[in-house]
Amino acid sequence: MNERLKQLRKELNMKQGDFATALSISQGHLSDIENNRKEVSDRVISICSLKFNVNEDWLRTGSGEMFNKMSEDEELDLYVGRISGGADEFKKNLIKTLCKLSEDEWDVLKKIISEMK
Repeated sequence: MNERLKQLRKELNMKQGDFATALSISQGHLSDIENNRKEVSDRVISICSLKFNVNEDWLRTGSGEMFNKMSEDEELDLYVGRISGGADEFKKNLIKTLCKLSEDEWDVLKKIISEMK
């Protein structure tokens, strides 16, 4: 289970300190878990399941997929939630700016992105 928690962190592309903060534990505690010096608590498992949509059975036993299946809307909510709960002000401001676009501005953005392909 300890190795799977580390695998999860890497899959989420998170640094140890950021992941520890998201789990409400210290970086040292997370390091101890990842290096098999401490066990993964039920609370940490629960937070992973809720915050990152992790399949609890996979985390506990390695069975099944790492993440639970989600609809596109649920996936979008999860991504936006991660950004809004994170420390990166650029990402937060980008999301806010995108949410304020008019339909005409969205059309311009679509055109720019399609020309970049």
